[in-house]
This record gives sequence, structure tokens and C-alpha cells, in this order.
Amino acid sequence: MSIYYIVLSVLFILLCIGLMVIILLQKKSAQGLGSIAGMGNSETYWDKNKGRSMEGALGKYTRICGVIFFLFSLVMCVIQ
Repeated sequence: MSIYYIVLSVLFILLCIGLMVIILLQKKSAQGLGSIAGMGNSETYWDKNKGRSMEGALGKYTRICGVIFFLFSLVMCVIQ
């Protein structure tokens, strides 16, 4: 087992824990599929400024960590 795999494994575990924490910190959304299909009301002040709030930041960090998680998974499969 190479040292690179061990280091990536430790970083992967830390990333998994961080991703779980970020997901658990988010507020539950009750909009359902309407938010995915674009049927929700996006004309409110809250929806327009959601990116500047804590909830918007957590959503952004979740997407970033999810992409990094996916890339780490691919790299670890290739290295092994």
C-alpha cells in the first residue's frame, strides 16, 4: 500500500465527516419537486438573496464538497 493511498484515505475520511456535518447543518426544505422543476415562487426577497445567507453558503459548500468527494472517489479507485 503506497503512502499516497494512505494520505488520500485520511483526507477522504475527513472530507466525508465534513460533508456529513454540512448536510446536517442545513435546514429541511419542504418544497419537494416544485423547487427542482422551477415551479416555486422565486420572486420573494428571501429567494433573491438566498446566496448571501447562511443557508445559501451551506448549499454552495455542499455542492463543492460533493464534487470533491466524487473526484476523490475516482482518484482512489484509479490508485488502488
